Amino acid sequence: MAEDNEQQPIIIKRIKKGHGGHHGGSWKVALADFMTAMMAFFLVMWLVGQSDRVKEAVAGYFRDPGRYQEMGKSGVLKGSDLSVQGKAEKKAPIKKPDNAKSNSSEEEKKLSLTARLLLQELEKQPEFKRLKKNVKMQITSEGLRIILNESEDSPAFFEPGSAKLLQKSAIILVTIARQLGQLTNHLVIEGHTDKSPPVRNEYDNWNLSADRANSARQLMEVSGLYGGQVREVRGFADKFPMVSDPKDTRNRRVTLVVLYESREKMYDQIEVGDDLLSEI
Repeated sequence: MAEDNEQQPIIIKRIKKGHGGHHGGSWKVALADFMTAMMAFFLVMWLVGQSDRVKEAVAGYFRDPGRYQEMGKSGVLKGSDLSVQGKAEKKAPIKKPDNAKSNSSEEEKKLSLTARLLLQELEKQPEFKRLKKNVKMQITSEGLRIILNESEDSPAFFEPGSAKLLQKSAIILVTIARQLGQLTNHLVIEGHTDKSPPVRNEYDNWNLSADRANSARQLMEVSGLYGGQVREVRGFADKFPMVSDPKDTRNRRVTLVVLYESREKMYDQIEVGDDLLSEI
């Protein structure tokens, strides 16, 4: 009997760990796939509702992610830089001219020579002897400024309170136009008044300054300026006095600005942005 007991078979019990198949890990994979699909769905819905500018930025990233990162772009949301354009739409950055460097000595010499030649032509006009004190020329950061200001004792270029040019003084503007018309530089014409109220109550200083500048433009364009040489006509009223006393008669003036060619782009509308109202 002892031998029979020693030869009994060994029974091994294998116990399965866990609490059932429904608690395995396969459901986690399914949930992850579902969440990924939902995230992709919501991203597509968000992108559909965005502006064309945002859509172009997203498309630009997927076309060329490396270029997008090289340009330092951080995204298409507010606060980030402009969207990436296609390679065919790539634009060079717009550099604003530096006043200290852009106005070359050649341009200054050219306009200084123009001022001397213009003075020689004006000296030939008998009327210039009476108006010499009313004509000034300056080299500034914009270019050559030719100032035609009124006198306190008698009208110099315009009838009092009017934009009508005096016939005897018109030869000054005609002479200037003939000389400036030989240049390739563009012009800006400004009108200014003093602080005194206009002679005619229905005619304010804003309209008077703008109309006088425009009258000068009309005469000069038919007297020597080429078509399109005048870039702007401005009316400043009494906001920029030349003399500290705002009621000084010398503040009533028309200024002709001969622009440096390197400064002309600042007077252009270089780039038009997106409509902010449509984005809001």
